[in-house]
Amino acid sequence: MPPAAKGHQTLSAYITSRFDEFSRSQKDVAQYVVDHLDEVAFHTAEELARRANTSSSTVVRFSQALGFEGFPELQEAAREEYRHGHRQPPRGLDASAPLFSLDMNPFESAVAADHVNVEDTARRVSRSEVEAAIELIGGCERVLIAGTDQMAFFASYLRHLLMLLDVRAEIAASPSQEALSRMGRIDAGTLVIGLSAGRPHPLVVRAMKIGRHRKAPTLAITDATLSEIAKLADRTLYYSSNSPAFVRSHTGLLSIIQALAYGVYSRDTSQYDERIRAFKLK
Repeated sequence: MPPAAKGHQTLSAYITSRFDEFSRSQKDVAQYVVDHLDEVAFHTAEELARRANTSSSTVVRFSQALGFEGFPELQEAAREEYRHGHRQPPRGLDASAPLFSLDMNPFESAVAADHVNVEDTARRVSRSEVEAAIELIGGCERVLIAGTDQMAFFASYLRHLLMLLDVRAEIAASPSQEALSRMGRIDAGTLVIGLSAGRPHPLVVRAMKIGRHRKAPTLAITDATLSEIAKLADRTLYYSSNSPAFVRSHTGLLSIIQALAYGVYSRDTSQYDERIRAFKLK
């Protein structure tokens, strides 16, 4: 660790403490390093840059901004933290019988990453935050879910699940006049949910800012703990999105969405059972 990092036990803690000092592109790298130490520890600067949606020169400059000579020194610090924080096999499982072989093919690599993501998401999500989020959804007058591009699918799916439970839900998935009109109706009785992967879309940030300004409850569901929408939200649920593929893994996000809907259903199963049976879903 560089001399400036004295007093901090880990690379992640050091980066988090200095997050506001970085440029916008450096913040993208910072978010990725904090949330994906296992990838940073073993990927090249070029691969890290691709996954963080920036350039390799930005990765190098970010390393130097932290006080390292270059990326190899930052990577060594990431490896050190990863070694000390690496999880032991879950209790009850035979560590000598791995779920996947060492010579995994692309299919097995993707499935293995999803398996880890679901476990990591479950470990890092706070039970109190989840319970509070369920109470917000079940107790609000209206839900507005903001998510664009690939997040638009998950916004639509969450809306579908909530509508099955007779929760009034709408989505803002593009800067259309209709979506902007929905955002314009945000009030104190509206729960604003922002979905993001990596850097949040300006529309999602805008929805969260409107909600905060109008004293509406806000919930962020994101794969970056230092995300801008996390700072604007009353509650934040984090999901892990590591993937060997060319896109992020959304298995953890899907698990959170379905768990939230099930949590709302579980608040009063007798109330919802007849409605669910009418849709022939059980």
